[in-house]
Amino acid sequence: MEIVILGGNRQIGRLAADAIEQLVRRKPGAVLGLATGSSPLPVYDELAARHEQGLDFSRASAFALDEYVGLPAGHPQSYREVVRREFTDRLNIPPENVHGPDGAAADIPAACEAYEQAIAAAGGVDLQLLGVGTDGHIGFNEPGSSFASRTRIKSLVEQTRRDNARFFTRLAEVPHHVITQGLGTIMAARHVILLATGAQKAQAVRDFVEGPVAAICPASVLQFHPHATVLLDEAAASALKLADFYRHTYENKPAWQGL
Repeated sequence: MEIVILGGNRQIGRLAADAIEQLVRRKPGAVLGLATGSSPLPVYDELAARHEQGLDFSRASAFALDEYVGLPAGHPQSYREVVRREFTDRLNIPPENVHGPDGAAADIPAACEAYEQAIAAAGGVDLQLLGVGTDGHIGFNEPGSSFASRTRIKSLVEQTRRDNARFFTRLAEVPHHVITQGLGTIMAARHVILLATGAQKAQAVRDFVEGPVAAICPASVLQFHPHATVLLDEAAASALKLADFYRHTYENKPAWQGL
């Protein structure tokens, strides 16, 4: 796991976009894993700017991490709509190449299995963007999630609902259930980039980076990933015991190594 501590959102967005640009130029048909929430927005802004300068996404495809269960089609806070607004509509990636779990399916287990099959049929995810919750969840894999889990329905803990209430008019509107890629699904991505900013994430960052690998902190499973990159601002990194070592390592990293 590589830990990179940067000055703020814009630097984090640029560095993550660098990795995606290099991937898409090397492999035009790359499969991207998309996160929602606040953390990836600077990355999407940067990619949109680079597309305006000629970066081509016409052969790429993408899979979203998760989706609320029960929101009506077209609801502005459904993750399908968020991905459309923040990513698909701003690039030249074909809309039919951008996929998300079906939170309105009549048969949720069948929809989850179909989503897993679609990811496999696309060749797997080349680069997965992630955020992290204040309780250490990634995707919507809440504490206690199986490290072997695949796409499935999950109940949200109240802290997650409260954290996400800022996107809704009131807490009561936040759904109680979601479909999420499982930890096993996320771990199958060839490169994972996790983004975390703000002091409210500092405890979770310390737990998953420097704490034990444990189900109580789902993001800690990334310690086992062969190519996981964690991009932090100073506030999110403020509880790390080895912060100075991470800074030194990145500052002296060989240029040929990349992200």
